[in-house]
Amino acid sequence: MLEPSHNDELPPIPGKRYFTIGEVSDLCAVKPHVLRYWEQEFSQLNPIKRRGNRRYYQRQDVLMIRQIRSLLYDQGFTIGGARQRLASDEARDDTTQYKQLIRQMIVELEDVLHVLRK
Repeated sequence: MLEPSHNDELPPIPGKRYFTIGEVSDLCAVKPHVLRYWEQEFSQLNPIKRRGNRRYYQRQDVLMIRQIRSLLYDQGFTIGGARQRLASDEARDDTTQYKQLIRQMIVELEDVLHVLRK
């Protein structure tokens, strides 16, 4: 790893089922045109397309985008290198995605605790 991940600075993922490309852009600090490009480059990214070719991303898509962002921007991988990394067995064992899930769960549990204390 070249640098620590900056995914800590990204906002928590809301408890929704589907996200628009604009919402994902804000959640992952990546422009929408970059997301559309990454869909072509990474087979793991496959948002649901509905009426008018509108994209709807699910939580696992957002986590995958954050992982791709980390590989490209934080760890210095090229597109090809990131693609290989995600396709390899290392990606399955990579704890980045699990750490993001745990952080997200902690934030959600803290929100619930805050509501219960009122």
